[in-house]
Amino acid sequence: MPRKKTPTIYDVAELSGVSISTISRVLNAPDKVNAETHKRVIEAIDKLGFMPKAEARARAMRNTGRIGVLTPFFTAPSFVQRLRGVASALSKANYELVVYTVESAAQLENYFASIPLTSNLDGLIIMSLSISEENAHRLTKYNIPAVLIEYPHPTLSSVEIDDVEGGRIAADYLIKKGHRRIAFLGDTDLPEYAIHPVSLRLSGFRQSLQNAGIEIPDEFVRLAPYTQEQTLRVANELLNLPNPPTAIFAATDFQALGVLKAARTMKVQVPEQLAIVGFDDLDLADYTDLTTIRQHLDESGRLAVEILLSRIDDPSRPAQHIHLPLTLIERQTA
Repeated sequence: MPRKKTPTIYDVAELSGVSISTISRVLNAPDKVNAETHKRVIEAIDKLGFMPKAEARARAMRNTGRIGVLTPFFTAPSFVQRLRGVASALSKANYELVVYTVESAAQLENYFASIPLTSNLDGLIIMSLSISEENAHRLTKYNIPAVLIEYPHPTLSSVEIDDVEGGRIAADYLIKKGHRRIAFLGDTDLPEYAIHPVSLRLSGFRQSLQNAGIEIPDEFVRLAPYTQEQTLRVANELLNLPNPPTAIFAATDFQALGVLKAARTMKVQVPEQLAIVGFDDLDLADYTDLTTIRQHLDESGRLAVEILLSRIDDPSRPAQHIHLPLTLIERQTA
């Protein structure tokens, strides 16, 4: 039986109908290739199972492993804390960490198309990003173990929380404290390629209020871009209403701290006149005595690494889906 020929870059060129230099640009500078050509080349690469020789050789000779993290919002506090958990777990293993930040949907697709071919990764952690069936299949085809954080997929391992339950916990806590006029503040500037947990937290929040027979006026549900300036503006609008809320649930600690600042600026007593509950339990929440919903950010990063390394050691392990608990941390703001 004749030995199967290893596909070459010339085979990719022939199948895709483009030049070798164009294929090189797709692999090394995908942003310089138009979308149609990029798609045609990647489809040819996938169909042939082509791997650049230099990458194949590097994988075979490398002693230190490489774990990639694909993430949006690299500077957002919650992502930094998750990444801290990843780095902490990897520091005890013989792996280096490579971070890929996503700034557009097109860039996300380019990463999924090129990472299996050019990045020499032993595994990939995908934070708060959706993944299509096609891209999940591509990772499996190129034998790159992957773990998702916040976004489940049936064939890939994941670490996630119940955002709807988080909204319920916050609302139930404030209702038990005797509040009836409870507002919600979330962020709006999430790009199309990221997941949107804020809408799920709002859903759980609404459910608990409805179960308690509490109506939430439209003006009590506010969405603002993820900046302190915009959060302060919206918080001021809420507190200046003729009949303002006595409690505000902010879908992130970052925005809850903006509400806290607005209240102090307006001489509104917290928690006597206004209770504030956040979500995440960032390091800053402890420093500012913020009552919040803890979602174990560092732990999600550490767990993702543990699951990933176990899959690297034993590729036959089935996908794991870990649900981390949410905990209400009661401090001084509610």
